[in-house]
Amino acid sequence: METILEVKNVTKVFYKNKVPFTAVDQISFCIKKGECVAIVGESGSGKTTTAEILTQLIHPDAGNVFLDGIEYIFAKGKLRKEFYTKIQMVFQMPQDSFDPRRSLGDGIMESMRNHGMTKKEAQKRMIELLQMVELAPEYAKRYPHQVSGGQCQRAAIARALAIAPKLIVCDEATSALDVTVQAQIVTLLKKLKQEMGLSLLFISHDLGVVQNLCDRVLVMYQGRIVEEGTPDCIIQNPKDDYTKKLIESVFL
Repeated sequence: METILEVKNVTKVFYKNKVPFTAVDQISFCIKKGECVAIVGESGSGKTTTAEILTQLIHPDAGNVFLDGIEYIFAKGKLRKEFYTKIQMVFQMPQDSFDPRRSLGDGIMESMRNHGMTKKEAQKRMIELLQMVELAPEYAKRYPHQVSGGQCQRAAIARALAIAPKLIVCDEATSALDVTVQAQIVTLLKKLKQEMGLSLLFISHDLGVVQNLCDRVLVMYQGRIVEEGTPDCIIQNPKDDYTKKLIESVFL
């Protein structure tokens, strides 16, 4: 299977009062085409820092990241624009990720218009995307504060799909939603993955949420990947002591 993302020995160090803190410590992993990989761990384990490195919100201090076979770290200009056609992010707080002064439809169309699509073409595609995430076309005219968290997250997924990226990074994309809506969003992502061959990196603190969606799980603790395997293997036969404690906290 084609490798979409390859991460090699990536490290990120922050400084607090001139004291170094290693947030991500020599991590390596890959994601294949059509695969959903989860990174799980408690708050402060390095999950979000990893997502920010992969999406170029911050740069690593060491290591390499290859997306679709190309190294994009420190990319500028045309190469950086190309990078953002291949990777998109779905954030934890969907309402905060949209401009409150613009409708959801405008938010979804923005990246398409930025990549040269005509307004008419973008509007047609936007309606198709809304239907794909199971929202009626009239949601295009609504503003972020006029819809529920689950509906807004569906619109955010539609926006992420707009320019047909190679990889979508979901950073705690269900954690701000209630349990019923969480299940609906996971079901939607699973459906899109199957129908479109989506590649996903799903970041979560909850093994129970990822069990139904993901093909592989990476367990992260203190900036390192301490265990890797299928969800069932990780949950039923954990090797690392931290993984055992994480599973106990979720399933007891």
